[in-house]
Amino acid sequence: MDKRDLYDSFGDMEQQMQQMLDKMAQLRADMTTVLEKNAELVIENERLREHMVEIENETPKKSGNTTTLSKSRQNLEKLYDEGFHVCNQFYGKRRDDDESCVFCLEFIYGERERA
Repeated sequence: MDKRDLYDSFGDMEQQMQQMLDKMAQLRADMTTVLEKNAELVIENERLREHMVEIENETPKKSGNTTTLSKSRQNLEKLYDEGFHVCNQFYGKRRDDDESCVFCLEFIYGERERA
């Protein structure tokens, strides 16, 4: 092996090492993104569990009201209590800061003859 081939081999090796370092940097960035997303989901999951406990604690107070609702309206009420719109205008969108929506409330508790 002459000096030129040896020098070229080191150059190729250096280039491969740089590519490997770039890949490792990208993997580290991806791993950081995944870990951040996981942390966010853990926090959101905990908040949702606490919210479920609150709902379960409030359920006996509401039971007199929900028994007059049909099963489908009870499901809509549950979605509404979880923070989602159930009205025609905004169906499926999240309610900001759990603000009340007149349209949703009318849809759930309005004219019971349609149920």
